[in-house]
Amino acid sequence: MDTTAADTLSLAAEQQSMSMLELLAEGGVLMIPLFILSLVAVYVIAERWRSLNNARVEVDGFLRTVESMLKDGDRQRALTYCDGIDKPLARILKAGIRRLGRSIRDIEDAIGNAGKKEIYHLEKRMNWLATIAGVAPLIGFTGTVTGMIEAFMDIQSLQGNVNPSVLAGGIWEALITTATGLIVGIIAYGFYNFLLGKINRMVHELENASADFIDLLQSPSNKKEKEHEKVG
Repeated sequence: MDTTAADTLSLAAEQQSMSMLELLAEGGVLMIPLFILSLVAVYVIAERWRSLNNARVEVDGFLRTVESMLKDGDRQRALTYCDGIDKPLARILKAGIRRLGRSIRDIEDAIGNAGKKEIYHLEKRMNWLATIAGVAPLIGFTGTVTGMIEAFMDIQSLQGNVNPSVLAGGIWEALITTATGLIVGIIAYGFYNFLLGKINRMVHELENASADFIDLLQSPSNKKEKEHEKVG
């Protein structure tokens, strides 16, 4: 009895899946670019999410470790430590540590240039997501127009002697492509804003950490280290 029920549920699920595929197929040729855009959107969302999560670092602990090494005058150890972390903040501060012994302005410029590069990498491919959010609904609306054109062409060819089943093809294309385009666009737009918020928060953290690093270099406890670098 249980086996029969399970087989019935399995068959019903398979039929429902097939009916969904057939339903999407009714959308016509414009479903192909919408399908491609949806795959690209999923790829960008997953790739950016993973990249942003991997880019995070515990800022306070990282700065305390670097500060301790610099106070000991061990610049090479600080550089090696940054290489081992290999995250945006580590690469930014590494650019500043390499300039130790020069003016604060030179160090700030090095940190600023490194920060711009890291922000560029954080925002990579986000324009793809924004484009998909705008283009997918437009493709869907194009399907609406072409579907209505097809429906009215059918009406004209039959000289007005039509019934709902004759117009079904054009109406299916109009409704399905529009719905699919809107769904893809809404998902892409929602994740675009979500990921952009994560990027903005991370950029804010990088800016604050960079400012704290500059303050660290200007603190009295580092005068001895600076003098050592100048002599070297």
